[in-house]
Amino acid sequence: MTNDHMHVQEFFGARAADWDNRFPDDGPAYAAAVAELGLRPGAAVLDAGCGTGRALPPLRDAVGPGGTVLGLDLTPEMLEEAVQAGRDRAGCLALGDVARLPVRSGALDAVFGAGLISHLPEPEANLRELARVVRPGGQLALFHPIGRAALAARQGRQITPDDLRAEPQLRPLLAGAGWRMVSYVDEDARFLAIAVREG
Repeated sequence: MTNDHMHVQEFFGARAADWDNRFPDDGPAYAAAVAELGLRPGAAVLDAGCGTGRALPPLRDAVGPGGTVLGLDLTPEMLEEAVQAGRDRAGCLALGDVARLPVRSGALDAVFGAGLISHLPEPEANLRELARVVRPGGQLALFHPIGRAALAARQGRQITPDDLRAEPQLRPLLAGAGWRMVSYVDEDARFLAIAVREG
């Protein structure tokens, strides 16, 4: 395991038990972001870096009982919290790494990644791996329940132009990994970038 992975596991593992209590009002933002993907009943979707599984219920609602919902996270404690919250009933949970997804190529219709981009150790390679498992024309949603400026303020720092989520950074990063950005929203109440798998 790389040091990046160990850092992510330590950071989120220590916060898992209280994670949902710290952000109790994020549910509607997750549901709205999932709705913007326009997933069809029967679709197959991955919640990459699912954490406590807050996106799993709206993803299940979107794809229906005939769809496939997979939640994947690097941190066992986060997945344990997802089970404690009953979110494992909305999708299958797996311990794993977005650098080496346990999914066959082109198997998915979409990937949802909440708070994911800033924790990727090798962003372009990791986004390329996400593209591998999505069919051509499938979608990627990079989401955060608050925008870049609000998140920076919450963390006591200034927003910077080299932030991977800044549109001038993110658009070419996605393009280099096989994605074409089709929408970008960065406002106080949310961050949501949607891209389509090229090919």
